[in-house]
Amino acid sequence: MRVLLALLFAFALMGQSDPVLVPEVSQPEVQVRQGFTGTELLLFGAIIDPRGPGTGEGYDIVVVLKGPAEPVKLREKERFLGVWVNAESTDLRSVPSFFAVASSRPIDLIVDEKTAAIYEFGTEYIQLSPSGVIDPEEQARFAAGLVDLKTRQDLYKEDFEGVRIREGVLYQARISLPSNVTTGTYIAETFAVNDGRVIASAQAEVEVRKVGFERLVTEGSQDWSLAYGLLAVALSVGMGWAAGRLFALI
Repeated sequence: MRVLLALLFAFALMGQSDPVLVPEVSQPEVQVRQGFTGTELLLFGAIIDPRGPGTGEGYDIVVVLKGPAEPVKLREKERFLGVWVNAESTDLRSVPSFFAVASSRPIDLIVDEKTAAIYEFGTEYIQLSPSGVIDPEEQARFAAGLVDLKTRQDLYKEDFEGVRIREGVLYQARISLPSNVTTGTYIAETFAVNDGRVIASAQAEVEVRKVGFERLVTEGSQDWSLAYGLLAVALSVGMGWAAGRLFALI
């Protein structure tokens, strides 16, 4: 029903000259429960060209999915007298907790580097917000380290042949969310590209939230932080005392 209404809305706009993107997401809400092992999102939709069916054969589609932004402090490690110690560090105000890009073809065959940087068509183009003044070379080094770390955690990913287009109108892409995703609102941005130029874009949202016991624990730690901390200390002391008594009886 949502897709039908969106298509009707798109056709109502066909009086304009620019194409219209109609995006959809298979799971507008992802519930994180105990034992959550991740899920796969299907991002799909259509591009409606006012010139009529079959005129959109030259379009490429790029999908960018970003998780909630968060501040991050990055530290470099260096070896000193045989021991790894903290060296240089930098603070970043706005780092996507999750970032994935999928496209119908390799990005360098779709747009130039400047356009790719503007729309963040790849992990190397993620726009970070460092706190204070930082040397460009140093920023590039920290950014590369951040991307490498997030990639190894399965939180940053690229699939430059991950979008399938049918009949020049319908598209779909699959992006997997790992079990360690951050909760919050995820933004799926879809871009239609023709002749190296972004000619249409649209957004869809995915809400990732904890439910059940995990939600109660998270909300308790945030809303009653003092009581939560005291309870955690009491539980730790109680379990330590119980374990000591148990071993004393053995």
